[in-house]
Amino acid sequence: MSRYWSEFVHRLQPYVPGEQPKMANLTKLNTNENPYGPSPKVLQAIQQAVSDTLRLYPDPTSLKLKESIADYYQLSPEYVFVGNGSDEVLGHVFHALFQHDAPLLFPDISYSFYPVYCQLYQINFETVALNAQFQINIDDYLKPNGGIIFPNPNAPTGSLLALAEIERLLQNNTDSVVVVDEAYIDFGGISAISLVKQYPNLLVTQTFSKSRSLAGLRLGLAIGQPELIEALVRVKDSFNSYPVDALASAAGIAAMKDKAYFTETCNKVIDSRTKMITALEELGFEVLPSAANFVFTRHPDYDAAELAQGLRKQGIVVRHFKKPRIDQFLRITIGTDAENQLMLSVMDTLV
Repeated sequence: MSRYWSEFVHRLQPYVPGEQPKMANLTKLNTNENPYGPSPKVLQAIQQAVSDTLRLYPDPTSLKLKESIADYYQLSPEYVFVGNGSDEVLGHVFHALFQHDAPLLFPDISYSFYPVYCQLYQINFETVALNAQFQINIDDYLKPNGGIIFPNPNAPTGSLLALAEIERLLQNNTDSVVVVDEAYIDFGGISAISLVKQYPNLLVTQTFSKSRSLAGLRLGLAIGQPELIEALVRVKDSFNSYPVDALASAAGIAAMKDKAYFTETCNKVIDSRTKMITALEELGFEVLPSAANFVFTRHPDYDAAELAQGLRKQGIVVRHFKKPRIDQFLRITIGTDAENQLMLSVMDTLV
């Protein structure tokens, strides 16, 4: 605590990111990074962008990057917003679109940055309980609100909400913005981006960190009708006119163009996820249905924290959340087949 702080800073409870351990010979399955590196074409684009031109500011509008994203989704660039990681994009979303009298709605088990943003921007919010199967029930959101946001697939559960259910929500909630946070959509779902032209209150956010293997570069995006995008641009330009640097922009453009590598690595993760689910179930685990690059699992006879500690002693790190309703679950990132098999072999000795 400091007398020099602004008053509200004393009340903040910041987001705690997944651990980045410094252990030797580590098998890291705790922060949902892609086990496969970026496309070789992305690395080549970054190398080509390293030149004397780095002395110049990047394009504040990131137009070429927006054009590459728009081309991919068959939209115009006016539908696209980009930022320094999807967390920054989400921060601007909360600031620009969710500061209303009525409460913002999001799931009780969801991305833990959401309540942090609400603290930061003093947004009134209400959590909506997932059902007994840890899934979102759209009917629970059909009430007065100042906005709705949820990940799809949800995090940390991995459960997918059908596109038809998202459209039903949009049809019955026309007076506030609905944000679908699609950090993991490429591992098993259909993007709600296909609905943005039809629904002016829909905004979809995505990240380059997961399916495009660029977590270390920090690049995120939002797609919606120009009216929503303009609100984000106004906030961005009141905060930082140059959030996307030249190297990140070059990498993002190359990543969007290399569809073959993107498809190949996503399919590898999906295939490995299927194998992991089968193996965990054979060990007696309950595994929630997952459309993400991780699984959410618990064993009826063993404490999750003790299992996580047992794995850690063998150099394998997974995520354990000490939170109500999910404190007996582990979230395990899908790694390479070799990493997954090592984790399963150690787990077999613990249960």
